[in-house]
Amino acid sequence: MKRRMINSLLGVVLVVVVVFCVPLALVEKRTIVNSAQDRVDAAAVRVLALVENRLNAGEPVTGRAFDNQVTEGSYVEVQIPGQEVVSTGERPAGDHLLKAVERGNSGEVVTVEQSREDVDHQIANMLLLLGVVALLAVQAAVALAVWQAKRLARPLTDLAETAERLGSGDPRPRDRRYGVPELDRVAEVLDTSAERIARMLTAERRLAADASHQLRTPLTALSMRLEEITALAEEPETVKEEATIALQQVERLTDVVQRLLTTQRDPRSPTAVAFDLDEVIKQQVEEWGPSLRETGRVLSLEGLHGVTAVGTPGTVAQVLATLIENSLMHGAGTITLRVRPSGTSVVVEVQDQGAGVPPDLGNRVFERAVSGRNSTGIGLAVARDLAEADGGRLELLSLRPPVFAIFLGRSQAD
Repeated sequence: MKRRMINSLLGVVLVVVVVFCVPLALVEKRTIVNSAQDRVDAAAVRVLALVENRLNAGEPVTGRAFDNQVTEGSYVEVQIPGQEVVSTGERPAGDHLLKAVERGNSGEVVTVEQSREDVDHQIANMLLLLGVVALLAVQAAVALAVWQAKRLARPLTDLAETAERLGSGDPRPRDRRYGVPELDRVAEVLDTSAERIARMLTAERRLAADASHQLRTPLTALSMRLEEITALAEEPETVKEEATIALQQVERLTDVVQRLLTTQRDPRSPTAVAFDLDEVIKQQVEEWGPSLRETGRVLSLEGLHGVTAVGTPGTVAQVLATLIENSLMHGAGTITLRVRPSGTSVVVEVQDQGAGVPPDLGNRVFERAVSGRNSTGIGLAVARDLAEADGGRLELLSLRPPVFAIFLGRSQAD
């Protein structure tokens, strides 16, 4: 993640540097060249004016007459009809020169040439300055990217350690926050999961302790009875009596196990609570809002409001998410989420306007690896298992239009 963040920020800075520096370098280069050319043109105009003034005054035109009109390193050549060519300065070598030619009214021609050495030097200095600025910008971007990557990666590493600690059986919440809303949300969910795991572990340990205490006595008595039966194998009446007592103890043992399992599966166990169903539905509406907008679909809410259901909000939310995703992938039109009462239960229906479930599938859509639309066939099976483990149930009420329903317990105070 650090490398990706550094590469991303560095890529953005490089693009900005290229977009900014390349046009600036071209503009500055043109400005330097044009400025030098303007100076050469101005020198040619000044020399031509001096030559015309001398010709009009009848004075001779010599190279010394216009030495002070041109810059050092320039070469000036004056061609006057009927006279020898007059020049001053040393002619620069090469073809890559700055040159200006001016013609007078009497046919005189003034040529000024100057080497581009100074111009090229200025251009090189300008490019060097831009390169230094770009290098400093890249270095600053790398430093900023490294700092930002460490700032964001440190909380993620901490959260990964927390998740690993949860997986290793240490469910203590850490209650750490990092000042980043998304990371704080993840930390909050992990802390909530840690508390839930702690409650589950406590319930399991309590179940183990209760089972150990409740089963020890009947198992010991049953063992003793079986030993007596073995010792009295030659006395049928006594064996029958002892066997009857052993069977009675087995029945009591079965009752103990059944009672413990029933207690463990009670939906009002520490993991099942009374919760506001509207909050879970609202969460799903917000979560699936972007996907619905991208596909042009609409999620419509109907039925009861303010219902208090009994179960695990996270499990109910996951089952609802599976049904909504199933409608998005395989259905069409408006997705309707309807809440209605059913005796002592509350029913949440998810319906769409698609083609529905093929008649040859029916309730087999809840079986693993069974799908009519080239999907994995796992989602609905897992959703049904989750609903049943939470004390509810998931059913297919209608094939066309497809209507899936979640039956949940309803709070007595509702």
